Amino acid sequence: MYQGKKIVILGLAKSGVSVAKLFHRLGAKVIVNDQKKRELCPEADELDALGISVICGSHPDDLITGDTALVVKNPGIPYSAPPVKRALALGLKVVTEVEIAYQLSDAPIIGITGSNGKTTTTTWIGDMLEAADLAPIVAGNIGTPLCEAAQTATGNNWLVAELSSFQLKGTQHFRPRVSVLLNVVETHLDYHGDMEDYVQSKAKLFANQTEQDTAVINMDDPVCRQLVSEGRIKAHIIPFAVSQSLPYGLFIEPPFPEELSAPPDGLDREIIWIDREEARHVVLPVHELGIPGRHNAADALAAIGASLAAGAPLEALRAPLREFSGVEHRMEFVCERGGIRYYNNSKATNPAATINALRSFPPRIVLIAGGLDRGSDYMELLPHIKDQVKAVVTLGETRGKIAAVAELAGLAWIKTVEPEEDAEATLQQAVREAASFAEPGDIVLLSPACASWDMFKSYEERGRIFKQSAHTL
Repeated sequence: MYQGKKIVILGLAKSGVSVAKLFHRLGAKVIVNDQKKRELCPEADELDALGISVICGSHPDDLITGDTALVVKNPGIPYSAPPVKRALALGLKVVTEVEIAYQLSDAPIIGITGSNGKTTTTTWIGDMLEAADLAPIVAGNIGTPLCEAAQTATGNNWLVAELSSFQLKGTQHFRPRVSVLLNVVETHLDYHGDMEDYVQSKAKLFANQTEQDTAVINMDDPVCRQLVSEGRIKAHIIPFAVSQSLPYGLFIEPPFPEELSAPPDGLDREIIWIDREEARHVVLPVHELGIPGRHNAADALAAIGASLAAGAPLEALRAPLREFSGVEHRMEFVCERGGIRYYNNSKATNPAATINALRSFPPRIVLIAGGLDRGSDYMELLPHIKDQVKAVVTLGETRGKIAAVAELAGLAWIKTVEPEEDAEATLQQAVREAASFAEPGDIVLLSPACASWDMFKSYEERGRIFKQSAHTL
C-alpha cells in the first residue's frame, strides 16, 4: 500500500522512530523531520544507518509537496506548525501513529482515554486480561508506541492502548473494539485552544465504532453523559458510576456521596455488576481494592467493564483488583518517617487530579503543589483545601496563586518556596518545609495540580526528586 510512496514523519522521539522504521520496511520513501538541532536528536543516527532520510534543525520549505502521500506527526506537534499547515492546505492526510497502528494491526484494540486515570486504568486492564489468559499487549501513550506493538500483535492478542487527546485528534478511521472514556475536565487548552476541540478530540475514540463494538462510559461525568445523550456513541454502552446506582453496568453500592469534599467514611461499599440479562453480581468490597480512593474505584469499574467486554470471566478479575498496587507517580506510597506517610502524586498535572487525591485521605494532609502556569486561578481547589488540608507548601510558577487559594481557605500554615539555584534544590526545600508542618499520623502529599515543565523535564523527574527527598529527610 505504501511501496514507493513519499511519507513524511514530523518529530523523532519514540513514536516517530517506530513509525519511520515501519514505513521503511513497507518500502516507502521515508523522510523524518525534527526542528531540534541534530545534536539533540540521538535517534537520527539509528535511522540514518537504515537509509532513512533525517532532516534536523528546521522545517525546509520543500519538505511537504504535492507528491507526499501521507504526513505522520508526533502528537505533541501543534497543528499551527508550518509543515502541518502546509500539508493541510494541500489537502494531504495528517495523522498520528495511532491511525497507522490501527490500519496495520491484526489484533483487536481496547482504547482508553480521559483527562485523568488513563495509565492506571490501562495498566489495570492489562493485568486483568493477563489473568484471564487473553494475551494483552499494553502500549500507546503509556510507553511502547502503538505502531511498535501492532507489528508484533496477532489476532490472538488484545492491544490495550492508552490514548491522549493529542493522539486521537490525528485519527481518521481508527476503530477500537472496546473504547473507555474515564472523564473529561479542562486541561491541555494551550494545545486545543478551547474545550470544544478538546472534547471533539476525545470523542474521536467512538467516531467509527458500530453496535458491534463496546464503549465503557463514566455516567458520573457530565461531558460523558452529554456524549451519550446526543447519540454520539453508536457502540453498545457499558456504563459505570461511583456516585449513583445503575439499572445496568458497574456501580458502587452504597454510592459515594456527591459532595465536593467527601473524605472516606468507612462504609462497607461493594462493586456491583448487573449484566445484560439483568443478573446481579457482587464483584468485591471496595476496601479490598489494591489502591485507595474514590477516583481509583472509578478506574477499577472502567477496567472491569473493558475486561468483561474483551471476554474475561468475572472470577478472573478479582485477584488483579486486589493485588494491583498502582503506577509510579500516581498516588504512590513512598515511605513513612516519624509516623508521617509520604505519597508521590506527581502525575496530578491539573486541579481535578489533585482534588481526586485529596479526597482519598482523611483530613490530615500537608499538600505540596505548584508548577507550570497555564492561566488557571485554581479556585476549584478551595473547598477541598479547606476541608482536607492542614498546611500547604507551594513552588513553581503558580506558587503565588495556590498560596492565595490556601489563604482564602483559612489555612494558618502556608509556605511559598522561592526558586533556588536549581529545581532539585527547590523541591528538596519544599519537602523539608512540608515535613516541618507534619505530625505523626499526617500525610505529606506531592500533588501539584500543574504540569512540571516550568522547573522539570517531566512529571517523572519531579516525582523521583520528591521520593529521594522524602527518603533522605
